[in-house]
Amino acid sequence: MRYAIYFAAAADDQLMQLGNSWLGRDPFSGDGLTQPALSGLNAESFRDLTSSPRRYGFHGTLKAPFSRHRDTDEAALIRACEELARTIAPYEIQGLSVNRLGKFLALTPDQQEPSLSAFAALCVRHFERYRAPLSDADLARRRQSNLTPKQDAYVAEWGYPYVFDEFRFHMTLSNKLDDERQADLLAAAARSHFETVTGRPRICRTFALYTEPERGAPFDVHTVFDLTGDIPPLEAGISDDRLTPKETA
Repeated sequence: MRYAIYFAAAADDQLMQLGNSWLGRDPFSGDGLTQPALSGLNAESFRDLTSSPRRYGFHGTLKAPFSRHRDTDEAALIRACEELARTIAPYEIQGLSVNRLGKFLALTPDQQEPSLSAFAALCVRHFERYRAPLSDADLARRRQSNLTPKQDAYVAEWGYPYVFDEFRFHMTLSNKLDDERQADLLAAAARSHFETVTGRPRICRTFALYTEPERGAPFDVHTVFDLTGDIPPLEAGISDDRLTPKETA
């Protein structure tokens, strides 16, 4: 089993509902969903072009998928989630919009979002003791992505190259798109599909623990945690006693 700490909201949140519909799967129930009809692209092609993000479930990565360290158990990981949730305060972002991220389509922030970046960095550090070291195969796979020396060092230390100053928040909406016509068509359709939740401020009140029962299986929502604390992400530090996990198996 692998775990991941993701930016996500409750099942009835409109952003989640639209994202789940777009990808064609509900990670809360595991059920398949009918994707929206797209002019100029048949249903089978649309499903093929969204296969990878559909498996991972609609989300934004905060702590990338990891196997659990042998010195911890799932209960300790959940307690760490609960501790973070009751310590950190909700924070605001100014908005998301549909953009091209390399050859992928994604929802990304409309501007720099320091609080979101700070919360992601906090998650990377806070949950690190629960992450098992990457296997040689996983490390080699990560290193196939033409990483910079800094990104390679992050992989070696944190298990993921895009953390801290290399972090760029995104909620993936497609596989790699090599056909420009398809990319343009999908982008236009996504902008229409998400128009009620894009381009406007959002109070981020939650994060979620997702699980992958076995390699290659779909990721599902284990628990959505509500942020109820009083420390803004920009003011939080891993040295804060309330953010230092104390329990291991």
